[in-house]
Amino acid sequence: MLTHRNLIAQVASYCASWQQQETPAAMLFTMPYFHVFGFLYCVRSVALSEMAVVMERFELKKMLRAVEEFRVTHTALTPPVVVAMLKDGLTDGYDLSSLEGVVCGAAPLGKDSIAAFMARFPKVVFLQLTCIADSLKSYGLTESTAGIFRMVGLEESKHLGSVGRLSGGFEAKIVEPETGDALPPLKQGELWIRGPTIMKGYIRDAKATSETLLKDGWMRTGDLCYIDEGGFLFIVDRLKELIKYKGFQVAPAELEQLLLSHPEIADAAVIPYPDEEGGEVPMAFVVRQPQSQSSLNEAEIMNFVAKQVAPYKKIRRVAFVSSIPKSPAGKLLRKDLMKIAVPSRL
Repeated sequence: MLTHRNLIAQVASYCASWQQQETPAAMLFTMPYFHVFGFLYCVRSVALSEMAVVMERFELKKMLRAVEEFRVTHTALTPPVVVAMLKDGLTDGYDLSSLEGVVCGAAPLGKDSIAAFMARFPKVVFLQLTCIADSLKSYGLTESTAGIFRMVGLEESKHLGSVGRLSGGFEAKIVEPETGDALPPLKQGELWIRGPTIMKGYIRDAKATSETLLKDGWMRTGDLCYIDEGGFLFIVDRLKELIKYKGFQVAPAELEQLLLSHPEIADAAVIPYPDEEGGEVPMAFVVRQPQSQSSLNEAEIMNFVAKQVAPYKKIRRVAFVSSIPKSPAGKLLRKDLMKIAVPSRL
């Protein structure tokens, strides 16, 4: 439940750091308005007098045509779309010269993919979960009415993999998830936040509200993160999605980004698969590139990942599928994949 105060506080935060431009930004919206990411962009564009280009349904080639036709300056994408744009030849033939900034949100994106995108499109400012028209990038949740960590300016945006520093009026800390004890810089733990945009609660779910909102105003995000000595926040993965293998914690997002970097893989997702010896092992669902007539097999995928990660992070099972289930906002529906992999577990 988000209040008028939550929304006003968030828009005021955007406006406080906004800089007047000669011509309004032309924003291409690719996410649904019922998602906080899309909704806040809509509200923000009204407040800042930006032009908004809206896609009824997302298709990559239609998006590229829209950028060319409407001279789009900024757009917001999910990590799989960013990775897809790195494939050889996919953007050939489209005039993307008007594009000044790309925001990537809804899920983590690996540093290698970010670096590759910046190398492919050197004139485009790449930002994660951001309000890019004023050179910001940020981290937020539906429960926090979108962004509360932001990165201001091009110099700060060079901190690859970070989503910025804490905005004014907010508090944050990294804690040990089991005890709630605060952790020092560079130590991974759960991110807790407090401020004027934090939700009122979950509608008709007092139990979930009490588990998330603590009595002293702190909100548990459920995200595994760390903050460096400069105050920059780095997202590792969702705590509940970590794979626990022989006492080690494996972040699915890291393995997914590696898989998506393979030229013969169009899409991928990683889930925990039950294992008697290890507890859980990483299992990959892979979509082969349709046009390549790929003969990519299970062993080749496991070897590809094993060469780039620590032994405990290796992919140990692979399944090939025609598509990866996702929400309208682009988030992976891992529970649907779990039902396919282990029907009796759910």
